[in-house]
Amino acid sequence: MEPKGDIALIGLAVMGQNLILNMNDHGFTVVAYNRTVEKVDHFLANEAKGTKVIGAHSIEEMVKNLKSPRRVMMLVKAGKAVDEFIEQLVPHLEAGDIIIDGGNSLFDDTSRRVKYCESKGLLFIGTGVSGGEEGARRGPSIMPGGSSKAWPHVKDIFQAISAKVDGGAPCCDWVGEQGAGHYVKMVHNGIEYGDMQLICEAYNIMKSGLGMSADEMHEVLKEWNTGVLDSYLIEISRDILAKKDEDGSPLVDKILDTAGQKGTGKWTVINSQELGIPITLMAEAVYSRCVSALKDERVKGARKLKGPRPTLTSIVSNPAKKKQFIADIRDALYCSKIISYAQGYMLMRAAAKEYGWTLNYGGIALMWRGGCIIRSAFLSKIKDAYDKNPKLANLLLDDYFRGEIKKAQKGWRHIVATAAKKGIPAPAFSTALNFYDQYRSAVLPANLLQAQRDYFGAHTYERIDKPRGEFFHTNWTGRGGTTSSSTYNV
Repeated sequence: MEPKGDIALIGLAVMGQNLILNMNDHGFTVVAYNRTVEKVDHFLANEAKGTKVIGAHSIEEMVKNLKSPRRVMMLVKAGKAVDEFIEQLVPHLEAGDIIIDGGNSLFDDTSRRVKYCESKGLLFIGTGVSGGEEGARRGPSIMPGGSSKAWPHVKDIFQAISAKVDGGAPCCDWVGEQGAGHYVKMVHNGIEYGDMQLICEAYNIMKSGLGMSADEMHEVLKEWNTGVLDSYLIEISRDILAKKDEDGSPLVDKILDTAGQKGTGKWTVINSQELGIPITLMAEAVYSRCVSALKDERVKGARKLKGPRPTLTSIVSNPAKKKQFIADIRDALYCSKIISYAQGYMLMRAAAKEYGWTLNYGGIALMWRGGCIIRSAFLSKIKDAYDKNPKLANLLLDDYFRGEIKKAQKGWRHIVATAAKKGIPAPAFSTALNFYDQYRSAVLPANLLQAQRDYFGAHTYERIDKPRGEFFHTNWTGRGGTTSSSTYNV
C-alpha cells in the first residue's frame, strides 16, 4: 500500500494533539504515535475522530505510513527521552529522512544531535514551538534550526500551521544552523520570564502601594492593552484579575505566591554568563522566582525584619496624583520592557558571533509577533529597527526606542525611587534602570576595580593614555615584584 502520511508526530500530550489537529486542518495527513499506545486509540476515538489522522502502534508501523523523505516530529520531554527516541528511529529511517525535535531542548543538545544524525545520513531539525495549547491548535510561533537541507521539506507544513500577522506573513522562518532554532526559543523564554516579572511588579505596586482592588487593576490593564503595552501577557493578566472564585472574591488573591520554572530561563542566564552578556533583567526575573519559593523563610522574615510601610497615603488620597502615578507605573513597565528586549537581542548577537550563525533579527521579531507567549504590537517596532539597520548594535540606539525612553523615563525613575523608599520590591524595574544608566555612562568605576585586581592578583590593567591592548602592572605596596599574571577574560 502506498504510504499516505505527510509527517509523523510522537507525543500525544495536549501540545502534540493540538499540533496534529492543526496540521490536519491545513490538509496534511499526520501519523500519530505515543509510547503509551493506548493514548493513540483514545485520541483517534475522541479528539481526532473524523479526521485523516493515522494511528500507529509502533515506530516501525509509523515509519511505514510515511511518504519519502520521511518527516518525524517529536514533542516529548527534553533530555534523555529525545535521545532515546532518536536511537529508536535511526534503524527504521533512510538517508535524507528528517527527525524534528519540537520540545524545549537545550540548544547545545540540538547541535550535538544535528551532528549525530547527519553522521547517520539523516537530517535533524530542532525547533522552538511557542504559544501553549491555544497556539498549537490555532497557530503557534515556530523557530526551526539545524540541518539546512531539511528546511525545504518542512517549510510548507510549518508555515501553513504557524500564526499569521501583517497581512498573512507566517510567524515561522528558518533561523539557522545547529541549535540556532532552540537558542532563539530559549531567548524568547528568557524574555517571557522578564515580561511576566515586570507585570507582576506593576501589579504589586498598585496593590501594595495604592491599595487597589483586583477589579480596579483589571480596568487599568484593560486600558494598557490598547496602547504601547498591547500584548498577550497584558491581556491574560487583565483576564486573571477579573476572574472570581466560587465565593465571588478574586481568584488571584487565593493563589499561593510561590512560582515554578522549567529551566529555560535559567539556561538563558547561564549562557549569558558564558558569553559575557549582561541580561540583568532576565536574571533578576529568574532569581525572583527563586525568592518566591522561599515562602516559609519569607513569612518568618516578615515578622522580624522591619522596613517602611508600603502604603502611598498622599497619592491614594489625591485622585489626580493617583492617576499620574498609575501612568508612571505604565511608563516604568514600558521602559523596562524595552531594556529586556534590548538585552535579549544583545545575547542573540553574541551567540551568532560565538557559534557562527547568521541570524535575521528583524525576522525573529516577526516570528514573535504572533502565536507565541511574548507576542505584542511592540515587536513590530523591533522588526522596523532591524529592517532599517540589520547591524544595529543595540535597540537602545535606535531612534524610535531612544525617543520612547526619553519620553517615559521620568515616570520610570519616579516608580523605582518610590518603590525603594516605601520598601516595595521592584527588582526588575530597578535592574532595568540601572542597566540603562550604566549603558549610557561613558565612564564607569571599573578603573578602581581593575586597580584592585592588579593589587591583590597582579592581573594588570590598561591605561587611558596608552593604546588599547597594552597592559601594565604596578607594585602597589613596594613589597611586590614586577611579575604580573597573564591577561585573560573568562
